[in-house]
Amino acid sequence: MQNFDSLPHARAALDGDGIATLTIAQAGALNILGTPVIQDLRRALAALREAPAVRALVVRGESDRAFVAGADIAEMAALDEESARAFISGLRGLCDDVRLFPAPVIARIPGWCLGGGLEFALACDLRVCSENAQFGMPEVKVGIPSVIHAALMPRLIGAANSAWMLLTGELIDARRAREWGLVHEVARPEALDGAVQGLASRLAACGPAAMRQQKTLLRRWESLPVDEAIDDSVAEFGKAFNTGEPQKFMQEFLARKRAARS
Repeated sequence: MQNFDSLPHARAALDGDGIATLTIAQAGALNILGTPVIQDLRRALAALREAPAVRALVVRGESDRAFVAGADIAEMAALDEESARAFISGLRGLCDDVRLFPAPVIARIPGWCLGGGLEFALACDLRVCSENAQFGMPEVKVGIPSVIHAALMPRLIGAANSAWMLLTGELIDARRAREWGLVHEVARPEALDGAVQGLASRLAACGPAAMRQQKTLLRRWESLPVDEAIDDSVAEFGKAFNTGEPQKFMQEFLARKRAARS
């Protein structure tokens, strides 16, 4: 296990299989995102980004009461227009850091996932939650709109469901979150770590170059017209054969197939 430089609000570690874990630390029982926490998480993500051995990243909170129960209301209550822009730009940067992280990112969601915390989770590639998880965008109830990566919601869960969550500020449970496509997998609380680890292990077992190519394509496809996206992918397919991974994994597949016949 490789541990990165410890920061007050972020712990990062990398195991021998290429699975990195980023833990939100000393952020209260609900893993609240204030400016010091955001800054430390961004520093830790920058260090992980430079580690080529990372094949998958799990983001989690130190407390299992929440993934993140939102941004720091005590800090936000004292903001003016200029400082509000600075605060939300920092949170936007954190969300972009995971959204554009080169390897796939999994959000581990054991409980509350609200406001800025849900935006952070939406920026991750995959979301696995406990049956106890609760999701919501309650910003309108404290006098502000939901912004930044809340913009991802309509393409993930549809315009109608997004409007309901963003305009009412009401919560949905894990079952509804799964039905709407907000999360990818729901596990019993005692099985959450196993579900997250199993998913991370499956991702890490794939060719790291191919996985990074696929994530890059997913991000590019978000802004390209379909015909351009298809054309763009042809070049990436060709580049894959420069990595040696297709040759390795395809030969292993053919060897297993031959062994099964014999």
